[in-house]
Amino acid sequence: MRVTTVAASAALMLLTVAGQAHEPGDHAPMQIAQAQAPGAAPAAPAAGGNWFPSKYGPNDTIGAMNLLTPQKVLEAARLVQRGQVYALGVPVGRETPAYPPRFAAVTVMMPDQFAGGIVPSENKVSYADDMFTGWLGVGSQLDSFAHLGIDNTFYNGNKAADFMRTTGVTKLGVESVPPMVSRGVLVNMAKARNKEMLDEGEIITADDLRAAMQAQGVAIRQGDVVLIHTGWVAMLERDPARFGRGEPGIDAGAAEWLAGQGVVAVGADTWGVEAVPFKNPNRIWEGHQILLAKNGVHILEVMDTRALARDGATEFLFVLGQPRLKGAVQAIINPIAIR
Repeated sequence: MRVTTVAASAALMLLTVAGQAHEPGDHAPMQIAQAQAPGAAPAAPAAGGNWFPSKYGPNDTIGAMNLLTPQKVLEAARLVQRGQVYALGVPVGRETPAYPPRFAAVTVMMPDQFAGGIVPSENKVSYADDMFTGWLGVGSQLDSFAHLGIDNTFYNGNKAADFMRTTGVTKLGVESVPPMVSRGVLVNMAKARNKEMLDEGEIITADDLRAAMQAQGVAIRQGDVVLIHTGWVAMLERDPARFGRGEPGIDAGAAEWLAGQGVVAVGADTWGVEAVPFKNPNRIWEGHQILLAKNGVHILEVMDTRALARDGATEFLFVLGQPRLKGAVQAIINPIAIR
């Protein structure tokens, strides 16, 4: 399937360092289109718009995750009343739509077992191994603070030239993200707008989030993980090409407001959390810059929130132990919600 793509500035920065991008060949997935780039209560932003050093200290690397205290974990655990478990990750394969030039492929082999052979042994051992080829920002994913910055400066003032390496980042990698166990909040924007699914480019503002939460009887607390349900994830199965051409999502103001509430992560059932096409095509991925670079708030993409929305869930125990891939800036994940 061929779609029109516009090169991502963040990806281009990395490819400039890494050299020629890998060509996925005949197994390339449909590419995401219409995009140009993918403690105590938080203190107020520094005067003059300065965003580093971080309010958590000049050497901090975990951002808002500092707010995940044992007390917060216990608070979240008390939300479990039914023992009902929800997988929030989607299956990832060769055809999963991905932000260009990303793709993912699994190749299964039976080493040294040719033409139906077995491992030499009396008990006739057979085994299979698999090899992953691709990018880690495919399907349900976690964005680390090394993923996106502002003018080659990332969270807490870290310069790309100082820590960005083709062999893996030396700071801010996904392996250093603490386990994410907290209260999860679902904001059902599809329900708020009385529709099954929001449209591509449909913007969610801070006022929209506040109104939806008030109507749904839920409020954000410090240290929460906030997931936004738009219904868009259904397009993965119904129309993958449409899923990749755009998405509903938050604007910069909503990102600012969420960060100001002291949340540790913001996610959605879309591939980029922000509304695409962008309202102003000359200002792209500002929400990512606000959350990741300026406030140290992680982003969770392609969260399958359908079951939570169907069951009317508004709060739950959220659990994520991401793959600890050393030096990676993203990770394919499957968070769990428990009620």
